[in-house]
Amino acid sequence: MDWLAVVMHGTLAGGGYALFAIGLSLAYGVMRLVNIAHGDFIVLAAYIALVIAVALGLHPLLALPIVAAIMFGLGYLLQRTVLNRVLGTDILPPLLVTFGLAIILQNGLLEVFSADARVLPAGTLATDSVRLGSGLAVGLLPLATLMTAVACTFGLSWLFRRTRLGMAFRATSDDPHTAQLVGIKDKHIYALAMGIAFAVMAVGGVFMGMRASFTPDLGPSYLIYSFEAVVIGGVGSIWGTLAGAILLGIAQGVGYSFGPGWGVLTGHIVFLLVLLFRPAGLFSRSQP
Repeated sequence: MDWLAVVMHGTLAGGGYALFAIGLSLAYGVMRLVNIAHGDFIVLAAYIALVIAVALGLHPLLALPIVAAIMFGLGYLLQRTVLNRVLGTDILPPLLVTFGLAIILQNGLLEVFSADARVLPAGTLATDSVRLGSGLAVGLLPLATLMTAVACTFGLSWLFRRTRLGMAFRATSDDPHTAQLVGIKDKHIYALAMGIAFAVMAVGGVFMGMRASFTPDLGPSYLIYSFEAVVIGGVGSIWGTLAGAILLGIAQGVGYSFGPGWGVLTGHIVFLLVLLFRPAGLFSRSQP
C-alpha cells in the first residue's frame, strides 16, 4: 500500500468535507443550532450554481460569488423570519423545523430538476493534475478545494478573533442576555451568522458540484459527513472542524485501500471511536 498516496488523497477529500462542515460548526458555535437541512442547502447551492452557469454561460467559479450572495441572503432571511422564533434552551424545536425544511427542499428540488444526476461543468479544471514526483499526481480541482477550505477556515477564524462583528458573535454566543444589555441585537447577529454559514455552504456546494454528480436526495449524506467532521474536530471549533474533516477523509482513504466497501465504514468507525473516548472532540474549544 502506498501510504503517502492514501494520506494525500484522504487529505484532499477532507478539504471537501471541511467546506461542507464549516457552516454547520459556525451555526452551532454562535447559536447552538443543529441544522438538519444543512446538507440539503448545500445541494440547493449546487443547483443555483447550475442555473446561473447555464443561463449566463459562466464557469461555476465565476458564478460562485453570485451563488454565495444569494445563499447569504437566504440564510439571513431564514434565520430572521423562522429560526430565531424557535431558538431557546430546548433544542427540539429547531431540529423539527430544520427537518421540515429538509423535506421541503428535497421534494422541491425533485419537482423542479427531476431525479436526474447533474454536474457543474468545470472544464479542464476537473481533469488537470499536478505531479508531485514518485508517480504521485494530485488533481487541480481537489487541490483547489482543499486550499479554499483552508482559506475559508482562516478567514472565519480572523473574523471571529480580530473584528467587532466577531466579538459580537462571541459575546452573543457566550451570554445573549448580557450582550443585549450592551446594545448588541442578538437576532440580527444570529441572522448574520447564519448568512455567513450559508455563504460557506455555497462554496461547498459549487466545489461539490464540480467534483461529482449530484441529485436532490444527496443532502442527508452531506449532513452526515459534516456532522462527523464537526464532532471529530470539536463542536464549535472552526480549525478543529478542518482538522476533523481531514482526519475523516484520511480514515476513508485507508478504508478504500482495503476495498471499495470499507471507505465510508472506516470513517464512521473513527467517528464512533471519537464519540466513545473523546466526546468533546479531538480539538474542542469553547469558541469557534
